[in-house]
Amino acid sequence: MANGKTVSDSSLLQTLFNLWPYMWPTGRPDLKMRVVWAAVYLLVSKFVLLLVPYFFKWSTDALNGKMDLAGKVPDLFVGATALVIAYNLTRLIQLGLNQLRDALFASVGQHAVRQLAYKTFVHMHELSLRFHLERKTGGLSRVIERGTKGIETIVRFTILNSVPTLIEFLLTAVIFWWGYGFSYLAVTAFTVWAYIWFTIRASDWRIAIRRTMNDSDTDANTKAIDSLLNFETVKYFGNEEMEARRFDRSMERYEKAATDVWTSLGWLNFGQGVIFGLGTTVMLILSALAVQRGEQTVGDFVFVNAMLLQLSVPLNFIGFVYREIRQGLTDIEQMFDLLEVKAEVMDAPDAEPLDIKQGAISFKDVHFSYDPARPILKGISFEVPAGKTVAVVGPSGAGKSTLSRLLYRFYDIQSGSVSVDGQDIRTVTQKSLRSAIGMVPQDTVLFNDTVAYNVRYGRPSATDAEVKAAAEIAQIAHFIDLLPEGFDTKVGERGLKLSGGEKQRVAIARTVLKAPPILILDEATSALDTTTERDIQTALDVVSKNRTTLVIAHRLSTVIGADEIIVLKSGEIAERGTHAALLQKNGLYASMWNRQREATQAEEHLKQVREKDDMGVVNRLAPAT
Repeated sequence: MANGKTVSDSSLLQTLFNLWPYMWPTGRPDLKMRVVWAAVYLLVSKFVLLLVPYFFKWSTDALNGKMDLAGKVPDLFVGATALVIAYNLTRLIQLGLNQLRDALFASVGQHAVRQLAYKTFVHMHELSLRFHLERKTGGLSRVIERGTKGIETIVRFTILNSVPTLIEFLLTAVIFWWGYGFSYLAVTAFTVWAYIWFTIRASDWRIAIRRTMNDSDTDANTKAIDSLLNFETVKYFGNEEMEARRFDRSMERYEKAATDVWTSLGWLNFGQGVIFGLGTTVMLILSALAVQRGEQTVGDFVFVNAMLLQLSVPLNFIGFVYREIRQGLTDIEQMFDLLEVKAEVMDAPDAEPLDIKQGAISFKDVHFSYDPARPILKGISFEVPAGKTVAVVGPSGAGKSTLSRLLYRFYDIQSGSVSVDGQDIRTVTQKSLRSAIGMVPQDTVLFNDTVAYNVRYGRPSATDAEVKAAAEIAQIAHFIDLLPEGFDTKVGERGLKLSGGEKQRVAIARTVLKAPPILILDEATSALDTTTERDIQTALDVVSKNRTTLVIAHRLSTVIGADEIIVLKSGEIAERGTHAALLQKNGLYASMWNRQREATQAEEHLKQVREKDDMGVVNRLAPAT
């Protein structure tokens, strides 16, 4: 889409040019030979097809006593019966050649679909986190699904139908001109021109309707997936009816658009029938008058009708092919848009793999904003020495989690530098950088697969023994052994079958299995209860030992043992030091610590009161002895 043009604005030839590498794939001589043989069978079938009306004509003349070929051709082909057999045999041969052509080309078309789908899938993973946060998963999946189907349609119909239809029309025109005169050629040409003109105009009108239907379909699918992914939230608020209404409104728009699509198709087919019917009527009148004048036989009349009927099939297919190609272009328009989106974060042309020596991290005068009008980090500078733990705390919105995203290079900073072992992360490959970092996030999302798959995701080549060892370090092996299917237990969509603490332990286990020199704990325990938090924190302490660790925390109780604590406020470092030193300053950190300690004490007091009340109820209900 250079110069702001969309794919639908491009010519069909340009589209074929873009798809040609997939239809004539480099390094696949077997598929290239299939294309060649498919083209050969295609041409042969068209020449065989032209014999069909001739055998019909000769059969009619033989039955009418107007055909005398004795001594000119073998007797086997003279009789009406033999001609009828030849007529049907020719049709079968032509049908067989077409099926053989389609079978040969099937693997070529599917290979093209696979390659383009793979390219789109890879491209989706190359795009920035910003892109995926702004797009909806349901809509993207629908775009890719329709796009791959559209590609198959274009590849198949342009190669296997458009070219042979053109060949058949040219051969038919030559036969009419040579056998019956210019008037027949003129009527045929005008009919075909009017048919194609009407088809193109009507199909272009239908494209807008089709696009509306696609948009409604995408919107409905997005709402459905979004609602199902948030199943528990829907139930919490009892909003099933509201969700159903939102979905139904989208489906209502889809219903109207789909109805318009089918209605317009009916008008298109009717108009095509009228145009071709008028052309056929004129041709048959010309032939009927010629038969009455003795210039043609009844066989010629039948031949003209048979040729027109035979021509109507590819002509009708021209309309179908054009509609399918245009609709296919509409369907892949958004897919091509996706492929044209440039990755926000890219490796430098001379990027080298990260050379990890100790794993020291350095942020120097880092300025960053998601939106230029709202700065997030304002000149942040700090270091995480190799093997040490540095914690970053602060109020919500201070920019804590942004630090982990920048270290992973999900975004590029506006100024300053982020480096690992003295290497600016913008100068190294993203793959090598991310392979050196392990992450335990606040909200662990698991794949809808087994426990073993999710743990092994940290290092797919790991053995079963290594997976189990990682689970033991994460203190989840005992829980897994109690499951009915052990490590083969399915965790459900996004891990919904596991509790928050269990999901966190799985996240810790796969990070242990990855064995990175750098570890990021991004509020890894903030969503857990106090007891679970303590258990998880014990596992995290084991994992982070002797690793360069950046802890982003909300609960200050989890960072007491950090080598240094950095307090962020409004994107700037407000305080820094050890836990004890920061408390002595009696500043922002001390204020946050006191508030959290009071909240914890109140929570534990309430828990003790409830336990005491519960014991009192039990004592009152106990039978007297």
